Formats: sequence, C-alpha cells, structure tokens
Amino acid sequence: MPSPTKKMKKTGAAFLAATMLSAAMALTGCTRLETTSPASARADAKADVQARAGTVDCREAKCIALTFDAGPSENSPRLLDILKEEQVPATFFLLGKRHIEKYPELVKRMADEGHEIASHTWDHKILTDLDREEIREELERPNEEIERLTGRRPTLMRPPQGRTDDTVHEICRELGLAEVLWSVTAKDYKTNDSALIKKRVLDQSDRDGIILLHDIYRGTVPAVPGIIDALKKQGYVFVTVPQLLAPGKAEPGKVYR
Repeated sequence: MPSPTKKMKKTGAAFLAATMLSAAMALTGCTRLETTSPASARADAKADVQARAGTVDCREAKCIALTFDAGPSENSPRLLDILKEEQVPATFFLLGKRHIEKYPELVKRMADEGHEIASHTWDHKILTDLDREEIREELERPNEEIERLTGRRPTLMRPPQGRTDDTVHEICRELGLAEVLWSVTAKDYKTNDSALIKKRVLDQSDRDGIILLHDIYRGTVPAVPGIIDALKKQGYVFVTVPQLLAPGKAEPGKVYR
C-alpha cells in the first residue's frame, strides 16, 4: 500500500498537471476548442463533386495554403508582385483600422488578382476580452469595407492571436463567418531574419498545411520567394483556404486548422 507521502506527491503532481493544462487552454481563449482539418472538411462534403473549375483537387494533389495576416501594408505591393510571378494564390486576413482604410487600392488588387480576401478584425482586439456587441463590431466593420471595395463579403476570419471561444463561434455563425487558424507559423513577428523565417516554415510544412505569415514585417516578404521555390520542389501545390477545403466548404461558426 502506498505511503501517505507518496500519495501526497501523486496528488500534488496530478494537481500541477491539471493546473498547467487549464492554463494552456485558457491561452486559447476557451476551455474547449474543436477544430476541423482540411482533410476532414473534404471528407465531410455532402456531394462527391470536383473542386471548383480551374482549381486543383486537393484530394489528389499535395496542397498547402499561404496566408498573410494584418495587412495590407507598404510591403504588400512587392508581395503581390512575387505571388503573380510565381502564379501562387494566397489568402489575406486583413485588418481594418490603419490597413484597409489606408490601402484600399491594395485590397482591390488582391481581389482582382485572384486571392482570397478574409478578415482579421477591425482593430486587432482580442475577441475573448470583449462583450458581444464589441465582438460583432470588430467583425462587421472590416466585412463591410471589404465588400464595398471588392463586391464580395468575406466568409472567413482569423481571430487575433488565435484566441476564440463559444461566444465568438456563435457570433461568427450569425455573421456567416468560419474561423481559420494555422498549422505552420514562422513567428515572423519576433524576427526580421528572412532565412530563419524560411527555415521555420519549411521545417513545419506538411500536406494540407496552413502557413501563417505577416506581410507587415520587414523580414517576411523577402523570405517568400525561397519558401515558394522550396515547397514547389517538394511537390506542393499552392491554393487558397477555400480551395484547400474543396469540395467541402467552410461552415460558419466552425474552426479550421
């Protein structure tokens, strides 16, 4: 029979583990986060239909999605030039304040050149810290501006810092928005070393990956040509997030990663 001391040690260890787990889950902004993978979204498609005309079928191809947060910025024209040269589509999760309102012509260009335009909220506020009306405003304002500029209302959003919860899910469902997280991050907000950014992306990339980058940082855009070239050589095909999910479709209120 275990001694009282051993029992106390086990109890203390169990308590510490539970505390650490609770803290880790709290960092996501919720205590339970269920996500859907691209492969699951494709498998759950109601009808066995081909991906949209003119796009690759990610059930067969080795697909990966480039996504950029928090733009547009002064770096976006060069990034768009690179993507055009490489014939690579991307998904842009755009910020409203100081970005969409400052660079409306770049929002139009992104849409005109075939990229997916999505929302990263209006002012990058942590949604799980806000009340319902504040969350709604953070989500509705960029949608309205993007629709005004491009003629198409976003169906995807990315919560700042990936922090979300059941209230955010519910409001997204009401607004027709699916939440998109990521599976690859270069943490380019911590470094301007383009070689390191490239290495981090390549080290984490896998089939159906969703790569998170930020074109607002100085080291990111110079890393993009090398990332594209290396992943193409590995057999990857670049797609937007909706193309990655096709023939499935992102459902409002659900979270994809």
